[in-house]
Amino acid sequence: MHKRLKPQGKSTDAGVRGGLSRSSDEGAVMALERRAQVILFHDDRSTQKRRNLLERTKPFTISKWEVNDAYERVKANKGAAGVDGQSIAMFEKDRKDNLYKLWNRMSSGTYFPPAVKAVPIPKKGGGTRVLGVPTVADRIAQEVARANLEPEVEPMFLPDSYGYRPDNSAHDAIGATRKRCWSYDWVLEFDIVGLFDNIDHGLLMGMVRRHAKQRWVVLYIERWLTAPFDSKGKLVPRTSGTPQGSKCIAMHLPPNAQRWKMTSVLRSAA
Repeated sequence: MHKRLKPQGKSTDAGVRGGLSRSSDEGAVMALERRAQVILFHDDRSTQKRRNLLERTKPFTISKWEVNDAYERVKANKGAAGVDGQSIAMFEKDRKDNLYKLWNRMSSGTYFPPAVKAVPIPKKGGGTRVLGVPTVADRIAQEVARANLEPEVEPMFLPDSYGYRPDNSAHDAIGATRKRCWSYDWVLEFDIVGLFDNIDHGLLMGMVRRHAKQRWVVLYIERWLTAPFDSKGKLVPRTSGTPQGSKCIAMHLPPNAQRWKMTSVLRSAA
C-alpha cells in the first residue's frame, strides 16, 4: 500500500502582498539560532530543496543572510520608530516573520517603501531642518542595499570626503584641518544651501545606474527617492531632494555627484 501524503498548507500572506505563497513548514527555514555568535538555519533535506527552489524563482538574488545581517546592524544603531510606530523592540518580537516578509518582497521586486516620517529640528542660525525617519523594516531594506552598493563606489570617493563614509568622520576632517593649518594661512569655507532638499532625481539616478551593478539596487533607490514625507499625518510627495537621516545618504551621493557639486560651486563663485 502507498502512504497518502498529507498536502502542505499554504500561507496566502505573501501572495496577497505581491510575493509567492509559502508552505507552512517554512518556519523551520527561517528559524534562527545564535551559537558561538554564528546564526544557523535549521533545514532538513526536503525543506532545503523547497527553499532553494523558491530562491531560484526570485527575479533578484538577495539572500536571507544579507537581510538578517542588515537587521543586526540596524538594531545595534538603534533609532526611533517611523510612521508605523513600530520600534526595534516591537520588530524583534516577531523578528522571524518580519525578516521573511522583507526578504520575500525585496527579492521579488515587490517591496515599496512606506512614507518617511518628517521630523523638524531647529537650526542654530534659526529656522528648521527636516529629518526623515524611515520605519525599522525600511531601514533594514536600505541597509541591505547600502551593503551591496558601498563596496562598488567607496574606492572612487575623493580622499577629502569625510561625510557618510565608513571609517571616516567629522573628527577625521578636523584632524586633517589641524595638520594643514601649519602649511596654509587661509581657509575657504562654503555651504550649499538646501543641498539635500534640491538634488535632481534624474541626474542622481543617472549616476546610480552608472555605478550600481545590481538592478534591484537601482530599482529600490529610485523608490526611496520618491517615497513621500508624512508630516503629521499628511503625505507630501517628493519630486526632488533626498531626506536627511536616510541610511542611503551615501548611495544618494555617488563619487561623480561630489565632483559635479564642487564644480558647480566653483563656477558659480568665479
